[in-house]
Amino acid sequence: MLGKGVVGGGGGTKAPKPSFVSYVRPEEIHTNEKEATEKEVTLHLLPGEQLLCEASTVLKCVQEDSCQRGIYGRLVCTDFKIAFLGDDESALDNDETQFKNKVIGENDITLHCVDQIYGVFDEKKKTLFGQLKKYPEKLVIHCKDLRVFHFCLRYTKEEEVKRIVSGIIHHTQAPKLLKRLFLFSYATAARNSPATDPKKHAVMFDTLQDWCRELERTKGNMKYKAVSVNEGYKVCERLPAYFVVPAALLEEDIVFFQGRGIPIWCWSCHNGCALLKMLALPKEQDDGVLQIQKNFSDRIYKTVHRPPYETAKTEDLSSNFLSLQEIQMAYSKFKQLFLIDNSTEFWDTDIKWFSLLESSSWLDIIRRCLKKAVEIIECLEAQNMNVLLLEDNASDLCCLVSSLVQVMMDPHCRTIFGFQSLVQKEWIMGGHCFLDRCNHLRQSDKEEAPVFLLFLDCVWQLVHQHPPAFEFTETYLTVLSDSLYIPIFSTFFFNSPHQKDTNVGRESQDSQSKPLNLLTVWDWSVQFEPKAQTLFTNPLYVEKPKLEKVQRKGTHFKHQRQLSLPLTQSKSSPKRGFFREETDHLIKNLLGKRISKLINSSEELQDGFREFYDGWHSRPPSYQGLLLPRLEGPEIKVWAQRYLRWIPEAQILGGGGVATMSKLLEMMEEVQRLQEKVEARHHSQEALQAEAASTPRTSGRLSSLFPFALLQRHSSKPVLPTSGWKALGDEDDLAKREDEFVDLGDV
Repeated sequence: MLGKGVVGGGGGTKAPKPSFVSYVRPEEIHTNEKEATEKEVTLHLLPGEQLLCEASTVLKCVQEDSCQRGIYGRLVCTDFKIAFLGDDESALDNDETQFKNKVIGENDITLHCVDQIYGVFDEKKKTLFGQLKKYPEKLVIHCKDLRVFHFCLRYTKEEEVKRIVSGIIHHTQAPKLLKRLFLFSYATAARNSPATDPKKHAVMFDTLQDWCRELERTKGNMKYKAVSVNEGYKVCERLPAYFVVPAALLEEDIVFFQGRGIPIWCWSCHNGCALLKMLALPKEQDDGVLQIQKNFSDRIYKTVHRPPYETAKTEDLSSNFLSLQEIQMAYSKFKQLFLIDNSTEFWDTDIKWFSLLESSSWLDIIRRCLKKAVEIIECLEAQNMNVLLLEDNASDLCCLVSSLVQVMMDPHCRTIFGFQSLVQKEWIMGGHCFLDRCNHLRQSDKEEAPVFLLFLDCVWQLVHQHPPAFEFTETYLTVLSDSLYIPIFSTFFFNSPHQKDTNVGRESQDSQSKPLNLLTVWDWSVQFEPKAQTLFTNPLYVEKPKLEKVQRKGTHFKHQRQLSLPLTQSKSSPKRGFFREETDHLIKNLLGKRISKLINSSEELQDGFREFYDGWHSRPPSYQGLLLPRLEGPEIKVWAQRYLRWIPEAQILGGGGVATMSKLLEMMEEVQRLQEKVEARHHSQEALQAEAASTPRTSGRLSSLFPFALLQRHSSKPVLPTSGWKALGDEDDLAKREDEFVDLGDV
C-alpha cells in the first residue's frame, strides 16, 4: 500500500498527484524488530571494497504509468558500486534466471557505469551535479548499459538523504586519479589469490613470440618481422613493447621520429598483401624539418610500395572519414531513445521512432564504418594492394577499421579465442585510449567517444546477417560491452600498454614488491558460471565448408520488428512499424523526404567497388572465407538485445529470433540424445557425461530479449497510446488495426 502512488513521475506525461498521505513511517509497521532484521539482505563486498555511505527505508520504484510500486530496502554506495538491498528480494527476483553475473547483481551499478543522475523536485526532473542546496525526493540514475533506476527518498531520514545523494554524486562525477581506481584496491587485496593464465583465453601479444606466431599464422613472415626496439618503451610510449614492421625497414628508422611515420603491420591477406597502420608525423611549421619529414616518408613508403611487384594505397582516416565528435554526438542522441523512465514515455515517443532514429545518425555511422572496411577489403582482395591506414595516433579509427577488415576476411577472428586475441592485438596493444574514450576518470568529456562500442555494434551487424559464420553469439557481444564498466578487469581501464605497465610496477626492476596481477576480462569464469557461459557459444556455428549451402536460407530471415529505417516508400503492402503497424500513408506523413540519404546510400558506391560487392553477394557465402555485410539502409539494424533489453514493452514473450533459435536447439538436443542412446550400448559412461553438459534451458517461454529481459514490470498497450495520434486523422481505422497485434502487456 505504501509503495503505490507516493512519488511524482520522473519523465514523460506527469502522473496525477496522489491525494492519500501516510503518516506512518514504513519501519513502524514492523512490530517485531528481530523479524525485520532477519529480512535484511547482506551487502556482499569484493576484496578491497569499502562501504562509503548508506540510507535505509528507500523505495526502489518499478515504473508503471501513473501507478508506481516497488520494494523498500537500503541504498548503499561503496568505492566500487551503488547497490540496492531490498527487504524482500523475492518480490522482484526471477528464480528461473540462469544468467546471473557473479560480480554485479541485478540491483548493482558500478560507479563507472553511471551516466547521468537526476533528482525529482515537486515532480520536475533536474540534472544533479556538484554541491546541492536542496535535496530531491526521488533519485533517478541513468546507466551506460541503458538501465534506469528510480529511488524514492520520501520516507528516508533527511540526514541519510543528504549523505547518500552527496556521496553518489561525488563518487560518480568528481574527477579521479588513476591510482584511485577500484582496480588497484581489488588487485592489492586479492594479491595472494591464485590467478588463471590469461593465455588460455586469448593471445596477449605482450611477448615477441606472440607476434612471431601471428606472423606465421597469417603467412606474413616472408615480408615482415617482429621487433623489440621499443622494449621498455624507450622509443615511443604510444606503441607496444613489441610490434611488426616491414622486413626491409631499419631499426634506426623506427627510432628516427620516435615510432611515428613508420608502417606497422596489422594483418596479412592470403595473397600476400598486408593491412598496415601508421602514426602520423608531428606537424611542423619549419620548412627545414618539413623537408626532412618528406624525404623520410618517401623512403619509408618504398618499403611497402614497390611497383610493379608490390603497390600500396594510403587511407587517411583523420581527414576523410568520421571524427570522434561525430561518433560521440550521434551516440548521445541515439541512447536517449532507450533511456525510458516509464511506460507512458515509451508510447509517447513511439510515434516519432523513425525520425528520432534517423536524426541520431548512429545507424548511418555504422554503415559508413562497414562500407570503409569493405572498400579496404576490395583493395586487398581484388586489387592485390597493400593498404596503409593513417591516423594521428593510430589508436581510434585505425583500431576500428583494421579490426572489422580482419573479422570479415579471417575466419579465425570469428571464433571466440580468435576474436579475443584480435581485440587484444588491435585495441589493447594498439593503444586505444579506453580510459579517455570511456571517460572512466571523469576528467574530460571532450575526449569521450564510444569507438569500441561502435566496433561491437558493427560486429553485431555481421553476426545478425551471417549467424553461422560466428562461433560467438550476440549475448557474448552484449556482455563484452557491459564489461567496459567493471573496474576489476584491467583490459579496458588503461590508455596504453605503457601506462598499464608503469602503474602495476612492471617497469620498476629494482622494486622489492611483486607487480600486481590484474585480471583480464577474457576469463569469463570470474563473472559467469559455466552454464551461463554456454550462451556465448553459437550452436549453429558452421565449421565445415560442406555445410555452407544447408545454412544459406537461414541467414536472411526477416526481423520481427523494424529496427532499421525503410529503404523505399513506394511499396503497396503495409509496413511493420517499430511497435505497431504503419501504412505507407502514415510513413509518408511522418518521414517525408528525410530518409533520402539512406534510400540512395547504395548509389554512392563506385563502379569497381559495386562490382566487387555485388559479385560477392550474388554467390552463396563461404562461412569459412570472406564475409561481407549488406550495406543497404534497412539491412543496418538496431542491436535490440543490448539497447532494448531493459524495456518490458519491447519484449515479445515466446517470440523473436530467440523463439526460432530455441526450436532449433530443441531439435539439435533431440538428435544429440538419440546419438547418445546409440552410443550408450558401447560407451554408457561417456553418454551420461555428455548429457550432464547439455545447454541450459528454461521450462517456460523465452522473451525475445533473452537472457537479459526483465519481465517483472507489466505494461498494457493502449489502443491510442499517444495524444499525437489524434492529430493524424482516421483514428477509427488506426484503432482497428491495433487489434491485429499481440498485446505485449501480457508479458
